[in-house]
Amino acid sequence: MGKGIDNLRYREMEVEEGVYLPDYDVEYPEDDPGKHIVGVKYDGSDVKLDGSFPYLDDSRHYKLHHFLNRLARVFLVQPLNRIRYGLKIVGKENLKPFKAALADGAMTVCNHVYRWDLVCITQAIGMKNIWFPIFGEHMKGKDMWFMRYAGGIPIPEERSGMRPFNEAFDELHRRKQWMHVFPEASSWRFYAPIRPFRTGAFTMAYKYGVPVVPCVITYRPRTGLYKLTEKPDVPLLTLHIGVPIIPDLTVPRKKEVERILKEAHSQMVKMAGIKKNPWPAME
Repeated sequence: MGKGIDNLRYREMEVEEGVYLPDYDVEYPEDDPGKHIVGVKYDGSDVKLDGSFPYLDDSRHYKLHHFLNRLARVFLVQPLNRIRYGLKIVGKENLKPFKAALADGAMTVCNHVYRWDLVCITQAIGMKNIWFPIFGEHMKGKDMWFMRYAGGIPIPEERSGMRPFNEAFDELHRRKQWMHVFPEASSWRFYAPIRPFRTGAFTMAYKYGVPVVPCVITYRPRTGLYKLTEKPDVPLLTLHIGVPIIPDLTVPRKKEVERILKEAHSQMVKMAGIKKNPWPAME
């Protein structure tokens, strides 16, 4: 355990020998695993997320910015991920036996632990487009351009927006696109335990009959030249790719969604080197 962390969940957690837990200066909640502890930096934008919002935007304007965003991720953010965080990706071999199943799209899930974790996923799966739901408030913040044009589809703030929001993902599935969800729902910077999952990602995977690809980000101590590229308490990162989980559509939805969720959570706990995780798989 990181010697600077005094938190109920960390005290309850048991990890394998050699697992590194960063002593990052954050006061993590102990009883509300979905609490938003990273605030949105508002820029004065006022976007109305109702039935009129273009959740799936096929306009030339969107396509241009989506392309520019992809260039920024490939030529700026991905190199910075290597330089600042020493990012390593392991487990790609787990995808090869499922090449045929993944050709029609997939749902990746990952713990939500820092600003660029979505970029880790896009690096891991190659040059594929990936689409993901985002907290609606981000459309009013300074990260809007990055999140929206990276493939973010905002969660509606009004009931009238739910139908076009769902239809956007229906169409993306028809186009055989990959999707991503952070099932912990909120970002806790460099948090080690795996928090409970919400069912949304796994319900979508069942609905579309696509594999769930569990991924998890773990930490390494900052060493060598990496001591010069970030603050000492910021860890180096490793992204682990697990074994895809194929939904069994002959099983009733509720039962199968729970199975997929628990298997994904279990894989992520194991890949993180956690022997006793202090949170349950589901809220």
